[in-house]
Amino acid sequence: MSAEGFLEGRRLQMARGVLLQCIMGGYPPSRFYGSDDGDLALVPDPQQIHRLPWSHPPRALAICDADELSGESSPLSTRGQLKAIVARYAALGLAPVVATELEFFVFAPNADPTQPFRPPVGLDGRREDGQSAFSISSNNGLRPFFNEVYECMATLGLPRDTFMHEMGVSQFEINLLHGDPVLLADQTFLFKHLLKEVALKHGLIVVCMAKPLAHTPGSSMHIHQSVVELGSGRNVFSDEAGEPTAAFRHFIGGQQACMADFTALFAPNVNSYHRLCHPFASPNNACWSHDNRSAGLRIPASSPEARRVENRLPGADANPYLAIAASLAAGLYGIENRLEPGAAIQGEFEVPDNLSLPCTLHAALERLKRSHLAKELFGAEFIEGYIASKTLELTSFFDEITPWERRVLAAQA
Repeated sequence: MSAEGFLEGRRLQMARGVLLQCIMGGYPPSRFYGSDDGDLALVPDPQQIHRLPWSHPPRALAICDADELSGESSPLSTRGQLKAIVARYAALGLAPVVATELEFFVFAPNADPTQPFRPPVGLDGRREDGQSAFSISSNNGLRPFFNEVYECMATLGLPRDTFMHEMGVSQFEINLLHGDPVLLADQTFLFKHLLKEVALKHGLIVVCMAKPLAHTPGSSMHIHQSVVELGSGRNVFSDEAGEPTAAFRHFIGGQQACMADFTALFAPNVNSYHRLCHPFASPNNACWSHDNRSAGLRIPASSPEARRVENRLPGADANPYLAIAASLAAGLYGIENRLEPGAAIQGEFEVPDNLSLPCTLHAALERLKRSHLAKELFGAEFIEGYIASKTLELTSFFDEITPWERRVLAAQA
């Protein structure tokens, strides 16, 4: 939209079905979004209108709510779903607080998708080989790229906690500061957009796939969650003596009860399960533990004021609005129904059958399809439309034959 049209308050409308567009560009049958395929109104959030510092000539980006023309939030909007979950907490006098940790890879341009991704050539003339985890070295030549990333974050008002080189080849992580869930989802979305745009300026590409490289750790989007009282700001996960509360247990119990049903919301793509099938630091389970990275639900070591639950299932490819909404909805379900978690696990452990999660997109969608709880918390229209869109993507994947199949199976009898 032109700046003049935006400043005049001209309403922007969009076909309702666009909210169910699949990643290849197609759409499920119109019955999933209304046979008329009528319009939605895109309503800008006045707190989320940003001049894009990397763009010349100048451009701006406005994060919008997708509202029905009658005025209410569209049930197909993931941002609307997250706002509805936050409102349910508020009705109980509570406010959830979240932070996200986003991992991503920085690669050289990849013009041929049949070829693996490669790290960029560094200042020493070499490509990184995976020995730089947690290093402060700048021989990878990425310092100018990250300097502009930091500058753009400051311009957009994105506060950052820490950046680090992660375990993978040319893999990095940012920790965003904790705060309001909708704000954090907006910031995570903006940061991913910023990364990709700035990378292109520097002759690089940023990849937020869950598992872009074989034999290398995948990229997560861990969600840290706590709940405070409205007004006082007291963390309801700790009592006055600093001990865990019933609300803390019930929140974990809700997470455990919902994670299998919600796996397709946390791990939305075929590639998501490549990350989860090698579970080092990417646990595909609903176990909980104190500071054990093998558990899907980890309680980081912290002061009582900072007691929180880390959901380690979502990957970097997850929709931040939907993943945060699903995780918080699960915790609220546990609080409202006073669900007790299983026993905490420590050390080496085997995942009990009742705490294992779907390990393929097909299995996750089938579990979501059978979930009355998901439809209760998010509405049948959203869940059925989401499944329809993801089924299109899964069918498209199965329509292709992979190099592994040709290499390994062609000579079999």
